[in-house]
Amino acid sequence: MPDLNLLFASQWGALVIFGLRIVDVSLDTMRTIFTVRGRRDVAAVLGFFMALVWIFAVGNAVKHLDSWLHILGYAGGYAAGTFVGITIERMLAYGVAMVRVVSQYGGVEIAHALRQRGYGVTEIAGFGREGTVEILESAVQRQHLGEVLALIDQWDAQAFVTIAEPTVLRGGSIVRRDPTASAFLPSLPRRSPRSREQ
Repeated sequence: MPDLNLLFASQWGALVIFGLRIVDVSLDTMRTIFTVRGRRDVAAVLGFFMALVWIFAVGNAVKHLDSWLHILGYAGGYAAGTFVGITIERMLAYGVAMVRVVSQYGGVEIAHALRQRGYGVTEIAGFGREGTVEILESAVQRQHLGEVLALIDQWDAQAFVTIAEPTVLRGGSIVRRDPTASAFLPSLPRRSPRSREQ
């Protein structure tokens, strides 16, 4: 313990506190995200380790409030930890996203392309500022959002797309992408504004 006290009292101590803060704030960010998504078991485990690291970090930071390096290390670690935590969560891409597409010319083709890849899609007829539109809704795993957005862009790059995170999922089923599904887009003719109006 004396060696640790000497370490934290030195300029390297500020760097250690910076690293500890990155760890505990990253864990806390992840804990909050899993709490919102209803994963109490994962949130509890993350909370335990977050608190353990936080106590060690803040305890040693408080001992050296007369050092600007330690104060900056503590505050900087908090900021960096928030960034790292959100980055990790995005990389894990855990959970489900609701994708809504409003397309004037490619709704049917987008829905067909998504179904070819194994995604469930609900089609709704609508009316927008410039006439009739097709509204598509699909619940997809967040890790597949990149593929879904790419399919939408290929059929209608001007489509209005919103992505939301549902707080409650009840009834129905989340269709996961079939890994054996065709990697090619369906050969439907692309519609143009002129053909749509006819």
